[in-house]
Amino acid sequence: MSSMAETHSEKDSATVTTCVDTPPTTPEAKPVVDPIWHPSSPPPETSQDTTDYPDGGLKAWLTVFGAVLALFCCGQLTAFGAFQTWYAQNQLRELPASTISWIGSLQLWILYFSGGILGRIFDAYGPHVVLIPGSILLVVATMLTSVCMKYYQFLLVQGLLTGLSYGMLFYPTFASISTHFRKYRATAVGIAIAGSGVGGVVFPIMFRQLFAQIGFGWAVRVAGFMCMVLCTVSCATITSRIPPGRRNTKFLPSSGVIRDTPFVLLVAGCLFVNFGLFIPFVYLADYSIYRGVSSGTSFYIISAMNAGSIFGRIAPPFLADTVGRFNIVVPSTLLMGLLALVFWTFARSLVAIIVFAAAYGCFSGAFLAMQIPCIAQISNIEEVGTRIGILYSVASFGVLAGSPAAGAVLKVDQGGYTGMIILCGVLNILGSSFLLGSKYMVNRRLFARV
Repeated sequence: MSSMAETHSEKDSATVTTCVDTPPTTPEAKPVVDPIWHPSSPPPETSQDTTDYPDGGLKAWLTVFGAVLALFCCGQLTAFGAFQTWYAQNQLRELPASTISWIGSLQLWILYFSGGILGRIFDAYGPHVVLIPGSILLVVATMLTSVCMKYYQFLLVQGLLTGLSYGMLFYPTFASISTHFRKYRATAVGIAIAGSGVGGVVFPIMFRQLFAQIGFGWAVRVAGFMCMVLCTVSCATITSRIPPGRRNTKFLPSSGVIRDTPFVLLVAGCLFVNFGLFIPFVYLADYSIYRGVSSGTSFYIISAMNAGSIFGRIAPPFLADTVGRFNIVVPSTLLMGLLALVFWTFARSLVAIIVFAAAYGCFSGAFLAMQIPCIAQISNIEEVGTRIGILYSVASFGVLAGSPAAGAVLKVDQGGYTGMIILCGVLNILGSSFLLGSKYMVNRRLFARV
């Protein structure tokens, strides 16, 4: 592993850090400057010379393409509101909304929590050891969901199995992209995660049409066949720049992780944001029905939210490569909270609800796209899979509790949504404050490109 040295100019020693990568064979190599890194965080990406990042090329963009297809399949996660509405009116109509929401919450929790293990496997063995079994599991679990009738069946199959399969697609795709890109990493990750947003637009509309035309079972099977084709292409195109043989990975992460203050604050911020983030995705369709919108139209509100997230997952990451990743994620999460408190609270008409859905989807998409670039920015590249897994494992508990907690508040409010909306807004703003603290620890200048 290449050594790292910190050099500071006498004039700007408090604010500018120069990272010098000095390979043994080229002692005269010129320093490589990373204006984003700060001495309060561990040296990022010390294992490889920064010139090793192609930041483009056939393999790199094929990896992004494969990630788009895999994450399109994962778009069913953010489309769970369509299932929530359908189950409440059909198979699980005798159950309260808070109970049904545990299916979606379990999906998300398994996706997030599995990162701690899947990230380590990626760091040790590369992407395909995880991707191929995950693709098979997704197809099998989707087909099994099509024949489920009881609550416990949906919980085990759609909640547990599909959640795990999403995780097995999610982590190796993003970690692989991080090994190909450095300068344009946020842009590449944003393009990839936009695939999930496209899936979140397509699946609710598709299910809305197919549920009525061919029934629930065959509608879900059609989605399963789509996933089979798309995941096959993904497994063939996704690669990692770091071969498995060059990985020196221990099963347990180093103790330096918990001493890395910027990373710990980043994890805390993501925990709170993820606690509140998915509440509108699960309950906004039901809220629209509460406000007099027809159940058929409510499916399109979920699509509007995911359409907004597509823009949020592409445009802000592209901007982040210029102005800084933390400089995008902090205001995005703050605006998520303010939108809930100021806009959603007073959204009564269909137009107002759709506008809120699109705006909230945009800023939540920016947050989802920025988590991994922020991790990679302050991490050694050989540990990026592990650190992604740690963050998502911790954040999983917020994801698990978010929708049921919102459902419990809804029940206490006797069907009123004000308490739920306040919970969503406060959690997002609280998370934003921790993310701001992480940015401050990386570089204490307020307008630094971080």
